[in-house]
Amino acid sequence: MNIAQNVLRLLLVAACSVSGYLLATQLAASHTLGYWIKWVGALTGFIFALLALSIEKIIKKAPLKVIFGGTFGLFLGLLMAQLLGYAFSGLQNSAIRISISVILSCVFGYIGLVLGGKKVEEFKWPSWSLLTKGTFKKSSAQILDTSVIIDGRIADICETGFVEGPLVVPQFVLQELQHIADSADNLKRARGRRGLDILNRMQKDDRVEVKVVEQDYPKLKEVDAKLVALARETNAKIITNDFNLNKVAQLQGVAVLNINQLANALKPMVLPGEVLQLQIMREGKEQGQGVAYLDDGTMVVVENASRHLGREVAASVTSILQTTAGRMIFTTLKEEPGPRRH
Repeated sequence: MNIAQNVLRLLLVAACSVSGYLLATQLAASHTLGYWIKWVGALTGFIFALLALSIEKIIKKAPLKVIFGGTFGLFLGLLMAQLLGYAFSGLQNSAIRISISVILSCVFGYIGLVLGGKKVEEFKWPSWSLLTKGTFKKSSAQILDTSVIIDGRIADICETGFVEGPLVVPQFVLQELQHIADSADNLKRARGRRGLDILNRMQKDDRVEVKVVEQDYPKLKEVDAKLVALARETNAKIITNDFNLNKVAQLQGVAVLNINQLANALKPMVLPGEVLQLQIMREGKEQGQGVAYLDDGTMVVVENASRHLGREVAASVTSILQTTAGRMIFTTLKEEPGPRRH
């Protein structure tokens, strides 16, 4: 699919460049600088092609509802410009008349496009559910608070692909991050800049969609209260590591994903120094090693335990190795004087 898209993009660039060249050829047929005008036309077509590709990238990130609202607003804006243009249709100077028409079309078209894209979120019609792909859905959007952005672990979780649905960053959270980054305190300033860097890193990651929304609640002073209000209004979840925000949101019926709770759930099941009762199942790769398995299939390497093959032994955990393939636990027999270095 990517190859086909790249071929189409190349064809678009080639078609626009050739079209610009041919159009300039017709316009410069009797001009003394005709040779240069032809290549200027080709360059102009090339620039228009690049502009179209840039617009494509912007549209890909925009929700369908916003695209629909922007298109409808653009249509109304151009219609309004056309109606106002009739007031100047009596002007004798055609250059002035055309200039006014272009200016009105640009101004009202831009206003309609921007307002249509922003104000469409205010409509609460049930039929909008068909157009909410990529925007707020029940239990799909997740709102990031300031603390979890500064913490940075959310970026690592996104890179693993475990987070689905759009990640929403409210404008008031961005303002708080900027305020922290501009603080006179060196520690706060470093934390704020780290948060902005983390957010920038997440926005560049194609595996997860990060959206900045400008929805605000001027009557609410605290950022936590605004987060809860936004989550309730959009049926979204809040991702945080703030204990107080976690409790307040839960009391108001808002679902919360706490990064600290996730970290606790992923802690090792055993700790160095803990004694395990293991049955040696086979010999290990190194001389004298025995291999046992926990109930979940985790492999346990026991030093100097090959002579206990088939028997149950007590082993003390010395280290835990976590890899992308899984977890390995290294132990030594309880009767041994000490662990061997790995």
